[in-house]
Amino acid sequence: MPRTRTVVLAGVTAAVSAAVFTLSAQAAAPAADERAAAADCAYPSEVLDLSDWKLTLPTGEEEDPTEITQPELASFSAAPWFRVEPGCEAVRFRAAVNGVTTGGSSYPRAELREMTDGGTDEAAWSTTEGTHTLVVREAFMALPEERPYLVGAQVHGGDDDVTVFRLEGSSLYVTEGDERHHHLVTDDYVLGTEFEARFVAEDGEIDVYYNGRLETTIRHEGETNYFKAGAYTQANCGNSEPCDDGNYGEVRVSRIEVTHS
Repeated sequence: MPRTRTVVLAGVTAAVSAAVFTLSAQAAAPAADERAAAADCAYPSEVLDLSDWKLTLPTGEEEDPTEITQPELASFSAAPWFRVEPGCEAVRFRAAVNGVTTGGSSYPRAELREMTDGGTDEAAWSTTEGTHTLVVREAFMALPEERPYLVGAQVHGGDDDVTVFRLEGSSLYVTEGDERHHHLVTDDYVLGTEFEARFVAEDGEIDVYYNGRLETTIRHEGETNYFKAGAYTQANCGNSEPCDDGNYGEVRVSRIEVTHS
């Protein structure tokens, strides 16, 4: 808020105050216009570059969840599962415990899968050739009841995840294969806290960073790897109640960037 100074000169105090008020109102006008423009943001693709991604949602038929690819993804939104935040600063991904799952998993997801060539082909890169990096700025916003587990970003191999950022209650872990508790990042994570997750894969290894700090290095050699990001809820109606849309995991993503070199 701009500071004002009262100038006590006989007969002109009111005029100075009026001038200050007029200038303050004029200065505030552009900011209000900018906020209004931001509020018009309708699609997640206006916040995140989704040109080389496809989306899987927790909707559809049994073991056949909805998938959205380019060019449809560029103008797609599906509240509450995949939507822009008010203010156009981030995208919310949500997967409820009663959501549709893929044939290879018993858990629902609202998640991006890395693609290539403008979203036409599925990415599949080698950890022993080149350097492959994913950077995600995200925050875990909600956890399912009874089994408060949620995955926010991952490196996936041909058949299974290689390493992920996994929140269990207030404990944030980096996994290695089936070892869910490979590395503890923090045991006092607070929902809504934004952080930067980074994976760097090269020379048969994956370096995993949290807010710029190297947390662990995982040895992995594979030819068909790809990145994923969003909300992969680690609970379903068999282990989490209530079994309805109001019981979900949710992740807020404000930045996502992939580079290959």
